[in-house]
Amino acid sequence: MPPLTLQPLTGRFFFAPLFACLTLIHSIALAQTAAPVRMGAGIMTFDTVPGWGLRPDGNSSIGPTHGSVVIDKAGHIYTSANAGVFVFSPDGIVVQSYLGGDYTNLHDIEIREEEGVEFIYGARNQNAEGIKFNAHTGEVVLRLPFPKESGLELKQFNPTAITVAPNGDIFLSDGYASNHIFKFDKTGKYLMHFGEKGNGLKQFNTAHGMTLDTRYEPARLLICDRNHQPKGRLLHYDLDGNFIEEVITGLGMPTAVAIQGDYVSVPDLHGRLVILDKSNTIMAVLGHNADPSKRGNFKVPQSEWIEGIFSGTHGSYWDAQGNLYVQDWNVSGRIMKLVRVK
Repeated sequence: MPPLTLQPLTGRFFFAPLFACLTLIHSIALAQTAAPVRMGAGIMTFDTVPGWGLRPDGNSSIGPTHGSVVIDKAGHIYTSANAGVFVFSPDGIVVQSYLGGDYTNLHDIEIREEEGVEFIYGARNQNAEGIKFNAHTGEVVLRLPFPKESGLELKQFNPTAITVAPNGDIFLSDGYASNHIFKFDKTGKYLMHFGEKGNGLKQFNTAHGMTLDTRYEPARLLICDRNHQPKGRLLHYDLDGNFIEEVITGLGMPTAVAIQGDYVSVPDLHGRLVILDKSNTIMAVLGHNADPSKRGNFKVPQSEWIEGIFSGTHGSYWDAQGNLYVQDWNVSGRIMKLVRVK
């Protein structure tokens, strides 16, 4: 796919180009005057990067966001928005994009290197499928529709999360519908499913996010039970679909999980991001939004964003230096870079 190009500013009136130029200068000036905000605690202290990922005119590059973030081995940041997948350089410039068609509505994405090639795995909630495509060419190599071989009869199939086991087996969570988690082999052959909708210990009340928890040997599934009552929680299951334990509860509405070493970042839709250590103790809370009207609110416009305050955190990912990239569920499309303070 060619790099995304910016369209020239145009206007209806003779002086519109001049007005657009002045607006551009004003927007850039505002971005440059915003000060970084420090957040977190101890070894999990971060500084925000004001204006990261915005266009030169100061506006969002990506449109409405309801997706995820991953990083390839070269350090490029991929974020999925409603319109497609945007690839950023570490300094926040869009260097590539996959737009429309197969790349829309990727609610969750993961990245995995296989035989020297990096692939994006995605859960397309509105398109009722999982998908796998080459991260650098966009070529789709695998689709995972609802597996009729399961014998289930579902009124709806609405996948929200995807992850991959060390042997290539793929797990796809139907988190917005049946709350079953389906297991496929690396070729897409249906193997089994587990879980059901409910509020019991071994049930899911919106199995929203999921990843492979590599902090343990053998690795296991770490699953966000977002709407569990009274508070959202994380669960561990083994790779055969057996319940292991309730990891932690009281997390609000946990939407996703990302692992780096012994640490886990957990976006909470209520406008904060929680970091856990290997014992699953809370180490830091980032970006907490104290305004009830703006947390968990998709419709907060860019003009009302506050540096260092989140509104609907939906996805996150760590880079090799321990920095965090965080995406809000947001009508204007918000992705933020948090630099780890050494």
